[in-house]
Amino acid sequence: MSDLDRNYASPFGRAAGRVDAATVDAGLRAYMLRIYNYMSIGLAITGLAALGVYMAAVTTDPSAGAPPSSATQFLTPFGYAMYVSPLKWLFILAPLVMVFVISAGINRLQPATAQMLFWVFSALMGISLSSIFLVYTHTSIVRVFFITAATFGALSLYGYTTKRDMSGMGSFLFMGLIGIIIASLVNLFLASSMLQFIVSVVGVLVFAGLTAWDTQRLKNDYIYGYASQGGEVAERAAITGALSLYLNFINLFTLLLQLLGQRD
Repeated sequence: MSDLDRNYASPFGRAAGRVDAATVDAGLRAYMLRIYNYMSIGLAITGLAALGVYMAAVTTDPSAGAPPSSATQFLTPFGYAMYVSPLKWLFILAPLVMVFVISAGINRLQPATAQMLFWVFSALMGISLSSIFLVYTHTSIVRVFFITAATFGALSLYGYTTKRDMSGMGSFLFMGLIGIIIASLVNLFLASSMLQFIVSVVGVLVFAGLTAWDTQRLKNDYIYGYASQGGEVAERAAITGALSLYLNFINLFTLLLQLLGQRD
């Protein structure tokens, strides 16, 4: 296992040292592929949910009776409930609740249950993000999505292939993440465009770093732990790994959209 980072401090110790190197390498490729597949399916569910809710929420018929969302589009009663009424907070906060549910209960859940919760979470996230279609042009959303996909792919590839030990970056990145959250909450009251711009730029850098760091962490956790355990333990780890990378992608996308998106 000459390509493995032997300086990595894994919570599992060196159990993988007892596993044949070729078996570990093959298992690692299958494990990471499973993570990326789960993540990709989650993103597809999110996109379909967002598009479906948006299409049901707007109409070109002025007789719909709801306030206009643009010069040519009007909110349907469903759209008014989703984007204007207090019900919107339910769908804004629901994904956050689901993250805590999955993270807190992952060790007690059957893999099939955890997988289903991840799909539900992805759909709720899509519902929550559907309002971007009211704010940004569809062309710019697609453009930013592909920019995000290319950026994410490059960073994740770097995290997987680099020989550099990135474990020390974790605390720094999480400190940056906490700073972003605090600044975003403060800006809810200040409504400062400059502060929002700074948060977006710093946020892109933080989630770019987290993408590479999480990829290396998932790789090393498998090598030094899950390779010798396998079964349901590895399957649950693949789901939580997909959740981590999914959240990095979504946050990177929304922050880049704030910087590069063209408003409708």
